[in-house]
Amino acid sequence: MTGAPLTLYNSLTRSLEPFRPIDPTNVRVYSCGPTVYNYAHIGNLRAYVFTDTLSRVLTWKGYPLTHIINITDVGHLTSDADAGDDKMEAAARASATSIWDIAAHYTKAFKQNLKDLNIREPSRFPLATDHIAEMIAFGMQIAPKHCYELESGLYFDVSTVPDYGRLARVSDDEREGRIDPVAGKRHPQDFAIWRKSAPGENRQMEWDSPWGRGAPGWHLECSVMSQKYLGASFDIHTGGIDHREIHHPNEIAQNQAHCECADTGATLWMHNNFLVERSGGKMSKSAGGFTRLQTLVDAGVHPLAYRLMCLSAHYRSELEFSAENLAAAATRLKRLVMTAQALRTRSDGSEAGDATRYLDALDAAVSDDLNTPRALPVLDEMLADKKLSPASRLKTLTVFDDVLGLALSDLTRETLRVRPANATITPEAIETRLAERREARAAKDFGRSDAIRDALAAEGVEVMDGDPLGWDWKPTL
Repeated sequence: MTGAPLTLYNSLTRSLEPFRPIDPTNVRVYSCGPTVYNYAHIGNLRAYVFTDTLSRVLTWKGYPLTHIINITDVGHLTSDADAGDDKMEAAARASATSIWDIAAHYTKAFKQNLKDLNIREPSRFPLATDHIAEMIAFGMQIAPKHCYELESGLYFDVSTVPDYGRLARVSDDEREGRIDPVAGKRHPQDFAIWRKSAPGENRQMEWDSPWGRGAPGWHLECSVMSQKYLGASFDIHTGGIDHREIHHPNEIAQNQAHCECADTGATLWMHNNFLVERSGGKMSKSAGGFTRLQTLVDAGVHPLAYRLMCLSAHYRSELEFSAENLAAAATRLKRLVMTAQALRTRSDGSEAGDATRYLDALDAAVSDDLNTPRALPVLDEMLADKKLSPASRLKTLTVFDDVLGLALSDLTRETLRVRPANATITPEAIETRLAERREARAAKDFGRSDAIRDALAAEGVEVMDGDPLGWDWKPTL
């Protein structure tokens, strides 16, 4: 393929490796998708900004791509455990709603989040509930050599596969701390392939199986769907770093049992790090309150400001979420949008100048394990290069958009402004009041000018006197 050699970090080997696709005519990527029992929080969504960046870079470098993101619409439990409440069933009980309606609602919300963040749709969004028969067949194949049955379900014996947990590289004690004990398990790390419904339990989602009526274990669906749509061996498996400790090692164990070999399924296992709050803890639903993308939008923040915030840190680094960091990203996005809009105004369509060095620098950055923080200053430098005509800069900008997904070729000053949910004044009314304020200031009627400013502030509009970008106003965060 063209450009610099692509190097990616493999969590399995804990090293950077040159990307060598199994089949250069069809690169295959599987990404762990959401469990649709609640809204995704912005920490969850960081994983899909990372995955989207990976898919954009692969496509830009010329690789045909098959990308799968599964939808877990049959619940796993409230942790990586094999005991406790099923997330989907618990959500349905709490809302007195059909579990199928719960799944459909939160799936739609998740897909809207991806659209708002300019994350491209994958090749397929397979649903776990559409693959129950394949999961049962998979379990039946591996059960004789690798599983044992308890009263609570069918369990995988991790001692039956080579080097279990190599991906996690943590001690058994550390892993065990996240797994609630289940009576009769041979080893604490053993995990459920099939969970039987308890006597008297009233579940909305359950199926008949050779091990009793119940539901599949969480880990099983990813092995089944990745193999169905990508084959037993594929190129890249992605997920959050929390998946690296239990979920993905269990997936690997299932894959090895199924093929009766040491193959882990994917050649590269890639994981993005946590979004952390200033308190130092990772963002999670189990902790109680969490921040959704819609929360940011309701506060007047454009979703692509959050995407830019994610791109400003390397995907393998922890990213701190704070109002200050988000505001800085919003300001940076504003500068980029205004620069691009000014170029569109000035462009006469004629191209002049050579942008090759900027494209080479972009390629070098993203080829180095998707180093988007290194790519962003290249974008700034290219947009400011007066040796390139406005048309040439705009043409080059479309390439940066293809790779970084910031949609700068389409955003305008007007579309970047997001109306806060509690706003009581329209943008047109704001512009009218600002025009009145400019007249007052020109007439040196500073009392009237201040009164207009204060009235706008009371309605959630900050007047930006002296803003070097000439933005005039912004919604109050």
